[in-house]
Amino acid sequence: MITASNLTKRYEGFIALDEVSFSFPGTGIFGIVGHNGAGKTTLLKIIAGLITPSSGELSVNGIDVIHSPMALKGTLGYLPEESRLYETMTAEEYLAFFGEIYGIPKEEIIVRTRRLFAALSLETGGKKLGEFSKGMKRKTAIARSLIHNPDFLVYDEPTSGLDPMTSRFIAEYLKKLKNEGRTIVLSAHNLFQIEAICDRVMILRRGKVVALGTMDELREQFGSITYTIWFSHPDPSRINPQSLNYRKDDRGFACDAGDMASLNVCSETIAASGGRVERIESRYQSLEEMLVAIGE
Repeated sequence: MITASNLTKRYEGFIALDEVSFSFPGTGIFGIVGHNGAGKTTLLKIIAGLITPSSGELSVNGIDVIHSPMALKGTLGYLPEESRLYETMTAEEYLAFFGEIYGIPKEEIIVRTRRLFAALSLETGGKKLGEFSKGMKRKTAIARSLIHNPDFLVYDEPTSGLDPMTSRFIAEYLKKLKNEGRTIVLSAHNLFQIEAICDRVMILRRGKVVALGTMDELREQFGSITYTIWFSHPDPSRINPQSLNYRKDDRGFACDAGDMASLNVCSETIAASGGRVERIESRYQSLEEMLVAIGE
């Protein structure tokens, strides 16, 4: 469980976080999103015990992270935004190096390394890390964050800059880690993935929390469902543009409605003019649209 109360981080002439409070119970994936400069990375580093807030309280699984950050290290896997690796090492040497830091026996490091590479579909071919593609480097960094088998993960932009296939693979892998009983806190600009994999999402704006909840709860907060009515019409000139605002594309004619009353009016207008409703599609506001509505 993660509990934060009034976390504030001040720099000279600048407040990166302003009394941020939230809680995330149990296992699962907790997404933190916001525009550039919203305070996401600062918050992740505080949660990981890498920087100390100016004020406030933070507890992770009963550990006081602010006063005892080292107590968290044995159960924490951290992934920074950039995969800065020791590029003269092989991936196997790299994981062995960190495994030894955690006091893992050499034989166990080999077993865990093979298991992680298989799970991540990472074929190293004996190459040095400097010869790896960006996707391979990211997978290696993820493997490094998991070599000591932590149950709490903090990932900053885990799919940043990756091709769509690798990005999708890593997103699916994070879901598998969640299903293993781990807690994952992550930040990502890929808002579609945040919607798809996160159990709860927090939106930051200029260091403040402006929204927090499941995607269903956020949709309720930022706007109800909208409808698109697709219809066919033998003579669209018979439609009064003042009574029905519609458009046409390669899929046919369509009009939008913000509620059931408007939906009924659109349907009745289409039928009265000689048209026929073909289908009705419903859609909730996306996370990207929520961020646009919040503004910078």
